[in-house]
Amino acid sequence: MQRLQFGLILCVALLGGCASYGTISNQPLETETETAPGSAPYALGGIEDTQRSGDVTLILAFSGGGARASALAYGVLQELRDTQVVVEGQSRRLLDEVDLITAVSGGSFTAAYFGLFGDRIFKNFEHDFLRRDVAGELTYALFNPAFWFSRRGRGELAVELAESAVFKGATFADMQRRGGPTIVINATDLGGGVRFSFMQEYFDLLCSDLSSFPVARAVTASSAVPVLLTPVAVENYDGCHAEAFDWLERMQQRVADSPDLLQVVEGLRSYADKQHRHYIHLVDGGVSDNLGLRAIYEYIEVGGGPQAMLQRMGRQPATHFAIVSVNASTVPSATMEDSPKAPTLEQTINAVTDVQIHRYNASTLEQMRDAMQRWSAQLSTPERPIEPYFVQVDFAGIAEAKRRGFFNQIPTSFSLEREQVDALIAAGRELLRGNAEFQRFVSGLGE
Repeated sequence: MQRLQFGLILCVALLGGCASYGTISNQPLETETETAPGSAPYALGGIEDTQRSGDVTLILAFSGGGARASALAYGVLQELRDTQVVVEGQSRRLLDEVDLITAVSGGSFTAAYFGLFGDRIFKNFEHDFLRRDVAGELTYALFNPAFWFSRRGRGELAVELAESAVFKGATFADMQRRGGPTIVINATDLGGGVRFSFMQEYFDLLCSDLSSFPVARAVTASSAVPVLLTPVAVENYDGCHAEAFDWLERMQQRVADSPDLLQVVEGLRSYADKQHRHYIHLVDGGVSDNLGLRAIYEYIEVGGGPQAMLQRMGRQPATHFAIVSVNASTVPSATMEDSPKAPTLEQTINAVTDVQIHRYNASTLEQMRDAMQRWSAQLSTPERPIEPYFVQVDFAGIAEAKRRGFFNQIPTSFSLEREQVDALIAAGRELLRGNAEFQRFVSGLGE
């Protein structure tokens, strides 16, 4: 069924010759004030922290991978909910210590739902998303004659489905009001070739207000697989002076020796060209970062280092600094090698994508591991050392080869079988609980 859905959607994508248009939902910044009276922008420096301790910094990164990634991340949240730790002399759920979740593609559904609804995720998320035939519903909508004669893109159908079934009209103002961890939804700027985060810092570059932007549209952009789904478009408004552009110009000199970071800064500075970059087309965040980790790295490095970032957020360094990377990427067996017959289009696309993702993932993981050691050393003092913990949750942690093979054959789809969803949720819990670095982190909190 999943193979049939892939073929049907791809046929519509390749044969659709009429131009399609996305709905522009981002609003320009007000001339007098950038946000509604009494509200703070959904930005790293504007979110109040009223419930987490100052002794722990805990960041989660949810990867792409369709519903497979969503379910694995959901299992990790369940395990964090059920993990009790002693922080500042009090027993607390480790879930309540999460400061930030950065996510791409399938992982964005879990992150955004938790950001909006908190513990309601454990009651409703499986019904609203994980156990729905999302791919089937989208395929059905694509073959509705009403869609054939409209100018809506396939991405708009996905937005409507996410809106009605999962996020129900919620905006980033709703995400802000909950007071939970900061949720960073990441997409890829197709024209600029850089990661784009749905945070007010990025919307400032567009002279736009994030607070009224629909969460469903952001999550759809983060998971809009190129070709299969049309991009989500946002307008790059003129008429405001974003101080961020001046700041980026200064940062360009700071990162001149790093081609990687220089590309990021130059990509962000390109939003100043309002004439030629009037509409920004956003696609799957996995194109620029399938792990969701580069958002953390780029925010800190481009932002001037960990101390400068903490100052903007109004926080002091925590003695325990942990990042949990939930990586749902798979290594499926190459069935194409069983026959001399030429690989199908689907097999070819999947193989090419897998090679790119795995090589980029390995580089990103190494980069993040080294950066955490460096950041911790920069923040540490003799009186207050900072201990870093980098927890990697992935299917490689499953010891039994046959069981590991089962997970590696789960497709990147938004419709999974009940058995697959059950197994993925259980795996998320088990892999986190049994992770040696995670256990070191939990034990360290009690010292």
